[in-house]
Amino acid sequence: MAKLFVYMLKEEWRVHSTMFGSISFALFPVMIFGIAFMGSFLLPLFREKVPPGYLAIIIHAIFLLLGIMVGGFGLLGMEVMNRRFGQASLLSYSARSLPISEQEIFCTFVVKDTVYYLILWVMPFVAGFALASPFISVPLSLPLLLLLTLTLSFLTGLALIFFLSTVYARSKRVFWVLFAILLTGWAALYLSTGINAAALFPPLQLLSSFSYATLLAACAVVILPSAFAVMLFTAEYTDTTKRFRNALVPLIKRLSFFPYPPLAAKDLLDLSRSGSFIGQTLFSFLIPLGLLWFLLSVLGRFIPPGDVLLLFAILTGVIASTMYTWLTMFDAFSSYTCLPVSVGTLLKSKICSFTVLQLIPAVFIALVSIASGGAAYLVPALVLCLSVSFYALSVTVWLTGLSPSVLVYDAKVLLSYLVIVGMVLLVLITLAFVNPYYATGSVLLLLPAWLFLKGSYPKWERKDQPVF
Repeated sequence: MAKLFVYMLKEEWRVHSTMFGSISFALFPVMIFGIAFMGSFLLPLFREKVPPGYLAIIIHAIFLLLGIMVGGFGLLGMEVMNRRFGQASLLSYSARSLPISEQEIFCTFVVKDTVYYLILWVMPFVAGFALASPFISVPLSLPLLLLLTLTLSFLTGLALIFFLSTVYARSKRVFWVLFAILLTGWAALYLSTGINAAALFPPLQLLSSFSYATLLAACAVVILPSAFAVMLFTAEYTDTTKRFRNALVPLIKRLSFFPYPPLAAKDLLDLSRSGSFIGQTLFSFLIPLGLLWFLLSVLGRFIPPGDVLLLFAILTGVIASTMYTWLTMFDAFSSYTCLPVSVGTLLKSKICSFTVLQLIPAVFIALVSIASGGAAYLVPALVLCLSVSFYALSVTVWLTGLSPSVLVYDAKVLLSYLVIVGMVLLVLITLAFVNPYYATGSVLLLLPAWLFLKGSYPKWERKDQPVF
């Protein structure tokens, strides 16, 4: 297993370095290190303006969310173990030709991916903060504690989604029963004791007051779901014949006001009939944001609940922009090369399909606003969420074209995205905290979004499209 782990790590490096270039990919953790190092010097300013614990909750929420976004191994099981991705034939694909059980191979794959993301994200971030700590009067023990708590936050998100996605892949009925039990338990705890379960999040408790009992509980939350998920995993999927009515023509008529109704309808039907629509909505949107709200709700102790809702709306908009990845993940341009379809035409059709999918975050924000008692902020939250989503989409299209998932680990591209989107988000968060209704001014982001998209079409028409 150790040899297989090493070979999988080398394989991962070769795949990514081939996609982005060895130097660009190697610079990715260096960039995370630099951002953490330079950002650490802003901490003295934040200490004067932000209540204690606020930044700790935000950072742990980000790493929890990162783990959630990475942890959908259960849904990827069929893809990882049974399919080839483009020209890459992965070691995990050779499950049936190697003298090792499929579960052992898959377990190694999960461990490899976990270590890989820790090296790419967690360790560089903590290392940057540790290097800056002597200059900002922070004891060295804090970076060491952060390395532990951020790692546990990341692994907690990964383990929970790994377990839930595996259960979902095995039995959707069992998944919904389990999901209902978890929600009921959370609500019962709050109603009976008034305790917000998010305040019991083990990594945050470790950061505020270290104890071996809490450390043991935090490790158990990671190990137990992961162990159950590996035991439940199977690479055997029963093929069934599915029959569908001709929904293309009716859907084209409904989308007739779009520039390219047939292509937009094709994208939506692909998502629906492949099962990706429900799976992606659950594990790439609803559950990550549900857990993020679960953690951010602790901020109600420090800032008004309306501000928490608007902060959540901004984060929802950023995550909603990743729906563009759903539409491009398995739809390479090479499939259209024999058709009279240009790159610009495809980009416009994907944006139209993306627009339809924005009904999901709009309904979600409306429900969260009402359920949290923030109905008065419903309009600003909706405007903020959708404006941020379309702005982040336009930057993504301008930087990555039809390959957003492929270019995510190009250090230059990611740094450009963080600067262009991050600066705008900081301004919006500030305005929203000054006056919630200032958030409606975010609708002005549609103008630069339009300009980014307008410049994207000729830009990507001139470039050769990658084929993976």
